[in-house]
Amino acid sequence: MTLSLAGRCAETGMLGAAVTSSSICVASRCLFTRAGVGAGLTQNVTDPSLGVRMLDLLEAGADANTAISQVVAEANHIEWRQLVLLDSSGSSALHTGEKVLGRHATAEGKQCAAAANLLANEEVPQTMVTAFEQSSGHLAQRLITALEAGIAAGGEEGPVRSAGVQVVHKVSWPVVDLRVDWDENPLPKLRTIWNEYQPQLEPYVTRALNPEAAPSYGVPGDL
Repeated sequence: MTLSLAGRCAETGMLGAAVTSSSICVASRCLFTRAGVGAGLTQNVTDPSLGVRMLDLLEAGADANTAISQVVAEANHIEWRQLVLLDSSGSSALHTGEKVLGRHATAEGKQCAAAANLLANEEVPQTMVTAFEQSSGHLAQRLITALEAGIAAGGEEGPVRSAGVQVVHKVSWPVVDLRVDWDENPLPKLRTIWNEYQPQLEPYVTRALNPEAAPSYGVPGDL
Protein backbone atom coordinates (compact mmCIF):
# COMPACT_ATOMS: atom_id res chain seq x y z
CA MET A 1 0.00 0.00 0.00
CA THR A 2 2.93 2.37 0.57
CA LEU A 3 6.41 3.37 -0.58
CA SER A 4 8.49 5.83 1.38
CA LEU A 5 11.96 7.21 2.01
CA ALA A 6 13.55 9.12 4.89
CA GLY A 7 16.58 11.25 4.12
CA ARG A 8 19.07 13.74 5.53
CA CYS A 9 20.93 16.56 3.81
CA ALA A 10 24.59 16.17 4.74
CA GLU A 11 25.30 19.85 3.95
CA THR A 12 22.57 21.46 6.04
CA GLY A 13 21.52 18.76 8.52
CA MET A 14 17.92 18.97 7.32
CA LEU A 15 15.86 15.85 7.98
CA GLY A 16 12.78 14.72 6.14
CA ALA A 17 10.73 12.01 4.55
CA ALA A 18 8.33 11.44 1.69
CA VAL A 19 5.62 8.86 1.17
CA THR A 20 3.04 7.84 -1.42
CA SER A 21 0.27 5.26 -1.25
CA SER A 22 -2.98 3.97 -2.65
CA SER A 23 -4.55 4.95 0.69
CA ILE A 24 -5.96 8.39 1.46
CA CYS A 25 -4.13 10.83 3.78
CA VAL A 26 -0.99 8.70 3.91
CA ALA A 27 1.33 11.48 5.11
CA SER A 28 -0.90 12.33 8.07
CA ARG A 29 -0.67 8.75 9.40
CA CYS A 30 2.74 7.53 8.30
CA LEU A 31 5.26 10.39 8.24
CA PHE A 32 6.90 11.84 11.37
CA THR A 33 9.81 14.30 11.70
CA ARG A 34 11.44 16.27 14.48
CA ALA A 35 14.11 18.93 13.98
CA GLY A 36 17.54 17.87 15.22
CA VAL A 37 16.19 14.44 16.13
CA GLY A 38 15.16 12.33 13.17
CA ALA A 39 12.62 11.22 10.59
CA GLY A 40 10.43 8.15 10.90
CA LEU A 41 7.83 6.28 8.88
CA THR A 42 5.32 3.76 10.15
CA GLN A 43 3.38 2.00 7.42
CA ASN A 44 1.57 -1.07 6.10
CA VAL A 45 -1.28 -1.65 8.62
CA THR A 46 -0.38 1.67 10.18
CA ASP A 47 -0.02 2.54 13.85
CA PRO A 48 0.82 6.28 13.91
CA SER A 49 1.80 6.12 17.59
CA LEU A 50 4.93 4.20 16.58
CA GLY A 51 6.24 7.19 14.65
CA VAL A 52 5.99 9.38 17.73
CA ARG A 53 7.54 6.67 19.90
CA MET A 54 10.54 6.23 17.61
CA LEU A 55 11.29 9.95 17.66
CA ASP A 56 10.84 10.15 21.42
CA LEU A 57 13.43 7.41 21.86
CA LEU A 58 15.86 9.20 19.55
CA GLU A 59 15.39 12.45 21.44
CA ALA A 60 16.08 10.59 24.70
CA GLY A 61 19.48 9.53 23.35
CA ALA A 62 18.93 6.24 21.51
CA ASP A 63 20.42 5.68 18.09
CA ALA A 64 18.24 4.48 15.20
CA ASN A 65 18.90 0.77 15.72
CA THR A 66 18.27 0.93 19.45
CA ALA A 67 15.08 2.93 19.00
CA ILE A 68 13.58 0.55 16.45
CA SER A 69 14.61 -2.47 18.49
CA GLN A 70 12.84 -1.07 21.53
CA VAL A 71 9.69 -0.26 19.56
CA VAL A 72 9.64 -3.76 18.09
CA ALA A 73 10.03 -5.25 21.57
CA GLU A 74 7.28 -3.09 23.10
CA ALA A 75 4.61 -2.61 20.45
CA ASN A 76 1.45 -4.63 20.03
CA HIS A 77 0.82 -6.25 16.64
CA ILE A 78 4.34 -5.39 15.46
CA GLU A 79 4.20 -8.25 12.96
CA TRP A 80 1.89 -6.07 10.82
CA ARG A 81 4.13 -3.01 10.81
CA GLN A 82 6.84 -1.71 8.52
CA LEU A 83 9.09 0.95 10.06
CA VAL A 84 11.81 3.29 8.79
CA LEU A 85 13.91 5.47 11.10
CA LEU A 86 16.71 7.93 10.36
CA ASP A 87 18.53 9.68 13.19
CA SER A 88 20.15 13.12 13.23
CA SER A 89 23.48 11.75 12.00
CA GLY A 90 21.88 10.02 9.01
CA SER A 91 22.14 6.50 10.42
CA SER A 92 19.12 4.34 9.67
CA ALA A 93 17.23 1.30 10.88
CA LEU A 94 14.35 -0.72 9.44
CA HIS A 95 11.73 -3.23 10.50
CA THR A 96 9.41 -5.36 8.39
CA GLY A 97 7.01 -7.66 10.24
CA GLU A 98 6.17 -11.13 9.00
CA LYS A 99 2.57 -10.11 8.21
CA VAL A 100 3.42 -7.09 6.06
CA LEU A 101 1.23 -7.24 2.97
CA GLY A 102 2.17 -8.42 -0.49
CA ARG A 103 5.58 -8.17 -2.08
CA HIS A 104 7.71 -5.93 0.14
CA ALA A 105 11.30 -4.74 0.44
CA THR A 106 13.60 -2.25 2.15
CA ALA A 107 16.90 -0.56 1.30
CA GLU A 108 19.44 1.57 3.15
CA GLY A 109 21.83 4.07 1.61
CA LYS A 110 24.01 7.02 2.46
CA GLN A 111 21.94 9.36 4.66
CA CYS A 112 18.70 7.64 3.63
CA ALA A 113 16.53 4.54 3.91
CA ALA A 114 13.45 3.32 2.04
CA ALA A 115 10.70 0.76 2.53
CA ALA A 116 7.66 -0.37 0.59
CA ASN A 117 4.91 -2.97 0.50
CA LEU A 118 2.38 -4.35 -2.00
CA LEU A 119 5.03 -3.71 -4.63
CA ALA A 120 5.08 -4.42 -8.34
CA ASN A 121 8.69 -5.58 -7.83
CA GLU A 122 11.21 -5.77 -5.01
CA GLU A 123 13.71 -3.38 -6.64
CA VAL A 124 11.63 -0.28 -5.93
CA PRO A 125 13.19 0.71 -2.55
CA GLN A 126 16.74 0.36 -3.86
CA THR A 127 15.81 2.45 -6.89
CA MET A 128 14.52 5.15 -4.54
CA VAL A 129 17.71 5.08 -2.47
CA THR A 130 19.87 5.35 -5.58
CA ALA A 131 17.80 8.26 -6.90
CA PHE A 132 18.13 10.09 -3.59
CA GLU A 133 21.88 9.54 -3.41
CA GLN A 134 22.36 10.81 -6.96
CA SER A 135 20.10 13.84 -6.58
CA SER A 136 20.95 17.39 -5.59
CA GLY A 137 19.16 20.52 -4.42
CA HIS A 138 16.86 21.11 -1.48
CA LEU A 139 16.08 18.05 0.63
CA ALA A 140 12.35 18.23 -0.19
CA GLN A 141 13.15 18.19 -3.88
CA ARG A 142 15.42 15.16 -3.45
CA LEU A 143 12.76 13.30 -1.48
CA ILE A 144 10.15 13.90 -4.17
CA THR A 145 12.66 12.76 -6.80
CA ALA A 146 13.09 9.50 -4.89
CA LEU A 147 9.33 8.91 -4.85
CA GLU A 148 9.12 9.61 -8.57
CA ALA A 149 11.91 7.10 -9.21
CA GLY A 150 10.08 4.49 -7.15
CA ILE A 151 6.91 4.93 -9.17
CA ALA A 152 8.86 4.85 -12.44
CA ALA A 153 10.47 1.58 -11.31
CA GLY A 154 7.06 -0.04 -10.87
CA GLY A 155 5.72 1.35 -7.62
CA GLU A 156 2.76 -0.40 -6.09
CA GLU A 157 0.72 -3.16 -7.64
CA GLY A 158 -2.09 -0.62 -8.03
CA PRO A 159 -2.27 3.15 -8.56
CA VAL A 160 -1.21 5.57 -5.83
CA ARG A 161 -3.74 8.15 -4.61
CA SER A 162 -1.93 10.29 -2.06
CA ALA A 163 1.55 11.63 -1.40
CA GLY A 164 3.35 13.90 1.03
CA VAL A 165 6.74 15.35 1.92
CA GLN A 166 7.92 16.86 5.19
CA VAL A 167 11.22 18.50 6.13
CA VAL A 168 12.43 19.90 9.46
CA HIS A 169 15.36 22.22 10.14
CA LYS A 170 16.40 24.32 13.16
CA VAL A 171 12.88 25.44 14.17
CA SER A 172 10.33 23.37 16.06
CA TRP A 173 7.82 23.10 13.21
CA PRO A 174 8.21 21.52 9.75
CA VAL A 175 9.57 24.03 7.27
CA VAL A 176 8.04 21.88 4.53
CA ASP A 177 4.78 19.97 4.99
CA LEU A 178 3.06 19.41 1.64
CA ARG A 179 0.39 16.85 0.80
CA VAL A 180 -1.85 15.70 -2.04
CA ASP A 181 -4.79 13.48 -1.14
CA TRP A 182 -7.13 11.29 -3.12
CA ASP A 183 -5.90 12.25 -6.55
CA GLU A 184 -5.46 10.08 -9.64
CA ASN A 185 -1.89 11.32 -10.12
CA PRO A 186 -0.60 12.80 -6.84
CA LEU A 187 3.15 12.97 -7.45
CA PRO A 188 3.12 15.49 -10.32
CA LYS A 189 0.85 17.68 -8.20
CA LEU A 190 3.17 17.32 -5.20
CA ARG A 191 6.07 18.41 -7.41
CA THR A 192 4.06 21.42 -8.64
CA ILE A 193 3.14 22.46 -5.11
CA TRP A 194 6.80 22.17 -4.04
CA ASN A 195 7.92 24.33 -6.96
CA GLU A 196 5.41 26.99 -5.86
CA TYR A 197 6.34 26.77 -2.20
CA GLN A 198 10.14 26.64 -2.44
CA PRO A 199 10.71 30.40 -3.03
CA GLN A 200 8.34 31.19 -0.14
CA LEU A 201 9.86 28.78 2.39
CA GLU A 202 12.45 31.05 3.97
CA PRO A 203 10.18 34.13 4.07
CA TYR A 204 7.63 32.14 6.09
CA VAL A 205 10.33 31.15 8.58
CA THR A 206 11.46 34.78 8.82
CA ARG A 207 7.89 35.92 9.45
CA ALA A 208 7.72 33.55 12.41
CA LEU A 209 11.08 34.52 13.90
CA ASN A 210 11.29 38.24 13.07
CA PRO A 211 8.27 39.85 11.34
CA GLU A 212 10.08 43.21 11.10
CA ALA A 213 12.63 41.61 8.78
CA ALA A 214 10.10 39.74 6.69
CA PRO A 215 9.42 40.63 3.07
CA SER A 216 6.08 42.11 2.05
CA TYR A 217 3.19 39.75 2.65
CA GLY A 218 1.82 40.37 -0.81
CA VAL A 219 -1.85 40.28 0.19
CA PRO A 220 -4.63 42.86 -0.35
CA GLY A 221 -4.34 45.62 2.22
CA ASP A 222 -0.64 45.01 2.94
CA LEU A 223 1.08 48.39 2.71
